Amino acid sequence: QVQLVESGGGLVQPGESVKLSCAASGFRLDTWAIGWFRQAPGKEREAISYISTSDDITLYADSVKGRFTISRDNAKNTAYLQMNDLKPDDTGVYYCATHRGSGSVTYTGSYDYWGQGTQVTVSS
Repeated sequence: QVQLVESGGGLVQPGESVKLSCAASGFRLDTWAIGWFRQAPGKEREAISYISTSDDITLYADSVKGRFTISRDNAKNTAYLQMNDLKPDDTGVYYCATHRGSGSVTYTGSYDYWGQGTQVTVSS
């Protein structure tokens, strides 16, 4: 069974850091490019970060550039999103997904498999 499971979210204060995990089962994550998305309350799901299959390309939304880092550990079949200097606007449900290899990396329709999401709330 193909499955992605996100974890690591929670309630944090502004300026703190969180590392999200995206664990894959039923398939090899290293054969897919991975995207992280965020959905804030009342807003559409937006692309946050992307890593190519060979890890040679990483992309970030302007809103998180310099603060977030995407990575993966193929031995653990897991992708990560390290989030530093968190701000209240970073609040939302974070999803990882596998990119099907064609289509815009910022378009949700270009992704096949999705996790259930993990909530990150940044508040003092």
